[in-house]
Amino acid sequence: MEKATVETMIAALDVGVTRSAKEQGLAKLTPLHREVLTTLPQGNRQEVRVLHAVLQPGDVTPYHSHRFPVTVCVTEGVFTLRLDGREPISIGPGQVFVEPPHVNMTGSNDGSAPAVTILFYVCDPDTPFADPVLSTA
Repeated sequence: MEKATVETMIAALDVGVTRSAKEQGLAKLTPLHREVLTTLPQGNRQEVRVLHAVLQPGDVTPYHSHRFPVTVCVTEGVFTLRLDGREPISIGPGQVFVEPPHVNMTGSNDGSAPAVTILFYVCDPDTPFADPVLSTA
């Protein structure tokens, strides 16, 4: 089997495939979400965080905001987001949503099964993941 070079792998990522160790040759990448953002950190260094969260039925996050966008990918159950000024958004398995920065919000599991999420966050180093917001209710 032909050995993949860095250039071949980069080109393959560009078109959505990667080299595989199997004789068949290629493993397909399936994009889950693409979104152009202008609100990522602009400093010389950025910190990438990947977090795993499980919300049990009835769990609710504190009322909060984020300084940078947070990408939420649900792998099981349904995670419901309530962002100020918007209708609630229910995110199910395989779905992705980018939480905007500087928007007050809370999240919950309104279902009967655990909601499992993977969160991706790019921020300035040592930035808090969330900032608490006093409820106005």
